Amino acid sequence: MTRLIVGPFNRVEGDLEVRLEVVGGAVQSAHVNSTMYRGFEQILQGKVPYDAMVYVPRICGICSVSQSVAAARALADAIGVAPPPNGLLVTNVMLATENLADHLTHFYLFFMPDFARPVYAAQPWHGAVQERFAALQGSHARLALAARQRWFTLLGTLGGKWPHTQSIQPGGSSRAVEAAERIRLLARIREFRSFLEQTLFCAPLEAIAAIDSEAALRAWHTGAGADSGDLRLFLTLAWQLGLDRLGAGPGLYMSNGSYPGADGVPAFARGLWDGALGQARPLDPAGIAEDATHAWLDDAGGARHPAVGLTVPAPDKPGAYTWNKAPRLDGRVLETGALARQLVNGHPLMRDVVARCGGNVYTRELARLLELALVVPLMEQWITALRIDEPYFTPAELPEHADGVGQTEAARGSLGHWVAIRGGKIANYQIVAPTSWNFSPRDAAGVPGALEAALVGAPVLAGEDTPVAVQHIVRSFDPCMVCTVH
Repeated sequence: MTRLIVGPFNRVEGDLEVRLEVVGGAVQSAHVNSTMYRGFEQILQGKVPYDAMVYVPRICGICSVSQSVAAARALADAIGVAPPPNGLLVTNVMLATENLADHLTHFYLFFMPDFARPVYAAQPWHGAVQERFAALQGSHARLALAARQRWFTLLGTLGGKWPHTQSIQPGGSSRAVEAAERIRLLARIREFRSFLEQTLFCAPLEAIAAIDSEAALRAWHTGAGADSGDLRLFLTLAWQLGLDRLGAGPGLYMSNGSYPGADGVPAFARGLWDGALGQARPLDPAGIAEDATHAWLDDAGGARHPAVGLTVPAPDKPGAYTWNKAPRLDGRVLETGALARQLVNGHPLMRDVVARCGGNVYTRELARLLELALVVPLMEQWITALRIDEPYFTPAELPEHADGVGQTEAARGSLGHWVAIRGGKIANYQIVAPTSWNFSPRDAAGVPGALEAALVGAPVLAGEDTPVAVQHIVRSFDPCMVCTVH
């Protein structure tokens, strides 16, 4: 048996270390270490509740809007206030802007550059991948960066800045949209659409969104050259390298639901998808519990629901190997992210592909790219639906004693905030982030988290100290380690 410590990882938000035990050229077991403690739960205790809207976006510079949305919903739940329709629509646009930027950045800058490595030099597609995606040099990566920069001007208009935007509030949005601004917002969205249709897909977004099976996807793939558009190139190498057999997930998927409408119905449904049964079922957050057995955190009282959660450092605790807790739903390990959202929401392509090969590197990446095609048209609809002369914000008084929960979907998956207010101050604040779920350690029963289990069986080539297959699996979950340890 050989032991490898892989980390720190480049092109990952925050610090990550993975300890591997390798037997016979494959990973036999893995332990995932979130190495950095930050302590936002302690920072927030004793603060005025509205201070959360200033602090929590600073958990992360990549998904700060997601943190703002979850915090605003937790406080809105505690207050008992609902944003007006305009406030919901603007918040949806802001959240979608950040989420799609994350998907774009992940694909072009984090994931695809690994396939430009010399280990793949003999592959027929290697030259095209190197030209488009090589780190710091790829032509399409540079185009994506330029598109991303212009895309973020949406948040400049709607929120004043990004990251750490402050216009999102429990009662809606503090920033109204003027008629002329709506025209500029639509123009920027359509510019981003043009980049996706010309460079990523080489097809209309609606045509990609309408692909309803893997057979239809393969037929679409053969409808043009194998490297015509970056999605086709990804599919070519994914099928050839067997990425549909790499990094198997736990088979249970969770989504908090995302982008609510004025009628309360989200554009992407809330719930669970059980891959083993091929069935959707409701999500009951009462079943969430965080197990700190193997975290450098106090685990007094055993696994706790976040509403009564405890986050107290215990850096010398025996048997611990990470700062991340182990969230579980009814005791089960699950996966969250774009793949989970589309399975729960019932997209026929993702359900068909997962029915064949399950959750893996291939299906996680495919789901992210599919969401780019699905969400941009929704954003156009939300901007068009704004009623310029109607309110964007509902004022309300904060109670002295209240509890609230705020849930949303960040790019990487389900995000939840739980707040307890006592005597007008924050008495407890707990956060469960997407990467907390996906990169969780073993629980009290010794059951590994989603990534730890997904790494088992990954091939390790002779002489590799940073196995490329391990990197593909880790990146397929798109980790955000600073959110993990918040």
